[in-house]
Amino acid sequence: MTIQENISLKNYNTFGVDAKANTYVDIVTIEDLKTVLKSETSKSFFILGGGSNLLLTKDIDAMVLHLNLKGISITYETDDYAIVKGNAGENWHEFVVWCLNKNLGGVENMSLIPGNIGTAPIQNIGAYGIELKDVFHSCETINISTQEKKTFSNEDCNFGYRESVFKQTLKGKYIITSVKLKLTKRNHKLNIAYGAIKSELESLNITNPTIKDISTAVINIRQSKLPDPKKIGNSGSFFKNPIISEEAFIKLQNDFPNAPHYVVSEKEIKVPAGWLIETAGFKGKRFGDYGVHNKQALVLVNYGNATGKDIYELAKLIQQTVFRLFNIKIETEVNII
Repeated sequence: MTIQENISLKNYNTFGVDAKANTYVDIVTIEDLKTVLKSETSKSFFILGGGSNLLLTKDIDAMVLHLNLKGISITYETDDYAIVKGNAGENWHEFVVWCLNKNLGGVENMSLIPGNIGTAPIQNIGAYGIELKDVFHSCETINISTQEKKTFSNEDCNFGYRESVFKQTLKGKYIITSVKLKLTKRNHKLNIAYGAIKSELESLNITNPTIKDISTAVINIRQSKLPDPKKIGNSGSFFKNPIISEEAFIKLQNDFPNAPHYVVSEKEIKVPAGWLIETAGFKGKRFGDYGVHNKQALVLVNYGNATGKDIYELAKLIQQTVFRLFNIKIETEVNII
């Protein structure tokens, strides 16, 4: 366990924002975590994972705990499925690759999602028709106040669209230390319903895709649309796709007959936030050192030395403009600090 003071977090967040941590602790074991929590009970903590889903608009006064817990293993298996455990500090995409190399299916559609395993349940990450909840078995946690271990089942997590109990009633109360997923070993249920995946597989001349083929297609699609955080600071999709009432969608369709949409239920329609932002004129728009990516309007970018406040103000401008033009509220997917 390493404790440092007055540390820049520029290299610990994918936006590349230069905020500072008064105290920074590198956590590599569960015992390290318990020791810090127990000895510093009077202090507040800021839990840092892969830094891919946050925007820092200020320095962090709380003690920053960087979860660097490593390890991937199969904890149980039958002929049909395996329970795979990934510790919180493992990179999500590297975990997906590990699973694919063992022919374990269920996470291939979520290839190349940035971030670490420990934050995946908090956000209920998802992509191309699959969400974490679809393969989630359980997660192990530490209670910040008591340092006691607690296991949460799929049902306990109360998953929703980019939501979980860890973003709601239990926010700031538990630290996820590992995640278990239930993945198929054979008879994989392939999900290629997302049009972009079908098209990409066709371009690759693949008619009977494997789970690795689907992963390759997803990676190709994501790399064609999303900037590499190592080259241009970003946090992936900045906004959630709004879900609106059928009545609200009919009004939208009156003005925009070709508005893309996905039916969620009999009374709810999901509208792509990227389409709303692009139609509002923000796609590719640059404001000095920050702006909206020119290939994907959902992505806000830091071209070099933008501050978190710069990017946050742009996000608010986009939200206000979308609401004025479409009477639709779009919420941030990224956590604003």
